[in-house]
Amino acid sequence: MNGKDLIKLGYKPGAAIGIALRLIPEASKHLDGDEIRRELRAVLENPVQHSTHPYFGEVAVALREDLERPAFQERPEPAPYKIWGEGLEAGAVEQMKQAARLPVAVSGALMPDAHVGYGLPIGGVLATENAVIPYAVGVDIACRMKLSVFDIPAQDMKRLNDQLVRALQRETKFGTGAAFQKPHEHDVLDEDWSVTPVTKRVFDKARAQLGTSGSGNHFVEFGILTLEQPDLGLARGEYLALLSHSGSRGSGATVADFYSRLARDRHPELPPELSRLAWLDLDWEEGQEYWAAMNLMGKYAAANHALIHQKIAKALGARVAAGVENHHNFAWKEQHDGRELIVHRKGATPAGKGVLGVIPGSMATPGFVVRGRGDAQSLESASHGAGRRMSRTAAREKFRWNQFKEMFERAGVQLLSAGIDEAPGAYKDIHSVMAAQSDLVDVVARFDPKIVKMADGGEKPED
Repeated sequence: MNGKDLIKLGYKPGAAIGIALRLIPEASKHLDGDEIRRELRAVLENPVQHSTHPYFGEVAVALREDLERPAFQERPEPAPYKIWGEGLEAGAVEQMKQAARLPVAVSGALMPDAHVGYGLPIGGVLATENAVIPYAVGVDIACRMKLSVFDIPAQDMKRLNDQLVRALQRETKFGTGAAFQKPHEHDVLDEDWSVTPVTKRVFDKARAQLGTSGSGNHFVEFGILTLEQPDLGLARGEYLALLSHSGSRGSGATVADFYSRLARDRHPELPPELSRLAWLDLDWEEGQEYWAAMNLMGKYAAANHALIHQKIAKALGARVAAGVENHHNFAWKEQHDGRELIVHRKGATPAGKGVLGVIPGSMATPGFVVRGRGDAQSLESASHGAGRRMSRTAAREKFRWNQFKEMFERAGVQLLSAGIDEAPGAYKDIHSVMAAQSDLVDVVARFDPKIVKMADGGEKPED
């Protein structure tokens, strides 16, 4: 017998089928096929009576647990949400639709850079009532952007090229598990890391990885910032700037994994399509633990960026004249329509009225410093980048570095290292994304990447 045979008998996909398939070989030593079918049907019809069945008692127990499990109570009507942009990935739109069914959901929004994620799509914004959803925050908790504008004239960039390259190569470290043999010091290490058992356990890892970046789309790059508005305390003009993108490293991933599993255990009633949107009530001890751990990871991610920028500024002998930074992959307690809500921004930038943020493009296209317009329907949010237009697997299969040689030369980009899955062609057009959210943010400045460093994906850019 196989799973399809059990479904024909009336079994629903789930744990009971897996248990039955494990027990059938032993039962077949004593019963023929028809007898096994008859016994399994009897167990299904009355699992309480058959909980001590000589062959299929475990199946009966699993079926009883399903019967005793509370039924999923979704919202009578889906929570309202608005979509920015056209032609978004169907899977991302479907994930937002499913999130709106949650009983704790209040409202949401989908940004124009959206693509499929775990549970909530990347580019998804979801407000909930007194509940936090670990997978709506994301695996890389508090992934963030940081921009530093130096007191070095933009026209000096070519003259200083070798020095800038050395600074990126020597003062940064990329990749999964990347760590320093001699850990850096920062006040974040003096925080209470015993605030939860998980954060206490990851302290040594966090200390070793402090000041490093991860893999994937994380980067540190020099570029030219063109200030279009007299903002940031600076006059209009061009400036040499440093932009970084990374999060809470292995520590944040451990926190995310632990509490997302815990949330799923607390909500066995959720159907499979919603299981990764399991939440922790903030009145529960587990909810308070995750909230404390998430905020600690926020401080830790900020410290990583601070150290990278400090080290590079020191290596250059430069002064930071201005800066902008912001989280994404985080949850905030905010007031909306007179209510305190938990606003999850998974791959979305806070864009409250007057709030500054950074929205990057790709390694060969511009990013933008923006000022939020405080749009209520977006829950005061905007995109966190251009957004992927294809998966990493698809990009690795489709692209080779020599396809982008002309594009890099035209943009004046010097690529030090990266994986081919981060090639510009894997991303949407940043200008179209920005146009789709012109009601959410105003552009303050444009950042054009010039020297880019990312985790080496094992494929060197070709000469």
